[in-house]
Amino acid sequence: MSACLCLVFLFFSIVAEATYSPGGFHHLSSLRQQKKASKSKQELPFETRYFPQNLDHFGFTPESYTVFHQKYLINSRFWRKGGPIFVYTGNEGDIDWFASNTGFMSDIAPKFQALLVFIEHRFYGESTPFGKKSHKSAETLGYLSSQQALADYAILIRSLKQNLSSEASPVVVFGGSYGGMLAAWFRLKYPHITIGALASSAPILHFDNIVPLTSFYDAISQDFKDASINCFTVIKRSWEELEAVSTMKNGLQELSKKFRTCKGLQSKYSARDWLSGAFVYTAMVNYPTAANFMAPLPGYPVEQMCKIIDGFPRGSSNLDRAFAAASLYYNYSGSEKCFEMEQQTDDHGLNGWQYQACTEMVMPMSCSNQSMLPPYDNDYEAFQEQCMSTYGVKPRPHWITTEFGGKRIETVLKRFGSNIIFSNGMQDPWSRGGVLKNISSSIVALVTKKGAHHADLRAATKDDPEWLKEQRRQEVSIIEKWISEYYRDLREEEQ
Repeated sequence: MSACLCLVFLFFSIVAEATYSPGGFHHLSSLRQQKKASKSKQELPFETRYFPQNLDHFGFTPESYTVFHQKYLINSRFWRKGGPIFVYTGNEGDIDWFASNTGFMSDIAPKFQALLVFIEHRFYGESTPFGKKSHKSAETLGYLSSQQALADYAILIRSLKQNLSSEASPVVVFGGSYGGMLAAWFRLKYPHITIGALASSAPILHFDNIVPLTSFYDAISQDFKDASINCFTVIKRSWEELEAVSTMKNGLQELSKKFRTCKGLQSKYSARDWLSGAFVYTAMVNYPTAANFMAPLPGYPVEQMCKIIDGFPRGSSNLDRAFAAASLYYNYSGSEKCFEMEQQTDDHGLNGWQYQACTEMVMPMSCSNQSMLPPYDNDYEAFQEQCMSTYGVKPRPHWITTEFGGKRIETVLKRFGSNIIFSNGMQDPWSRGGVLKNISSSIVALVTKKGAHHADLRAATKDDPEWLKEQRRQEVSIIEKWISEYYRDLREEEQ
């Protein structure tokens, strides 16, 4: 996620009992996944502002004109009037979280003398149109959609430029994960407002069966297999052991002891989801340097997990090894004396994604028997029933490809779009749903073999590997070209 994407991300299975998003991974049964220490407490170099936003941009009923206050962050330290404006298209969470994990924009702002703006997505963080009642029902959540969010960004950007008396300033949008999807779609929908988009780890092809349903979990398994075949095998075999322990007399009590839970487990699925969540998240944030996005982790944490597993003596329990590896994700600091597995938390203001997954963000998944994670089949009927039961709405599985496209994307965008960077790292499980090949001379794919979830948007460090530095250099060069072309065209218009 920038955030993950916070990404985390997008389909929930009744079998797997989970909802996934590019910015995050949340279990339906009371959000069993816990992420305690990942929210940044640092002071951000931004001024916080609130913009009066219309509730509904596409209707003209009296209620459409209801106003809510949308949060955004702004930093004008390096900006000069008429200079470029860099806008982060916020995704599913607190905008502060994304700003604290998108240091790339701050790193390059001095070079471009750019104004930085991070806009919070409606219904997330503090930007809740109905306050605490915003997520209570489909009656209020019905105003939560990607189309409304894009319109929010367009209106806020236009108003900001007018207020700054800098309407000729070029705008470049940035986003990671779902935010990356929004950045790409914003460029396609509002080319008169932004001159280009950097869409990092944006799985815009994860809809309508464009990519294989197993692609997300296939990538995770490959990450661990690349680190250690033994590690992959141990994790794969641990689920059978977990099942065996759970069916013993006092099985849940034994699992609670093995997993050092703060309270006795009520379901074996809590332990299973806790384990699988650690491996999924760690694959997503397998950054080359230490980071604190989803949780505090060392550099290349997948390799570190596998070192833990491979370091056990021969004959050790696969489940014990898997638990020890997962503890790296949940307890890298070593401060946790026990683990909460069945208590709901929402540290990053992510509440709302399940509704989006039940309406427009339908990204079906399945997990094959070849995966190291528990296999399950995509059960769309059960998914639809769950959405009806929870929100009283039916998913629209073809809406995103109808609204934004996706099928035959190379042919379509080659003749239509321009100025989009799709950046992906192949260790990110969401990369399989991204654009991985150049579509035209101005719609380019920057792909790295080792990159994780929007690693390029993170702040530069002295320990960054050369491949990451080169990816960022290419991005800066392309953005510089867009801006130069814009100013050249502007001068020609004025002559």
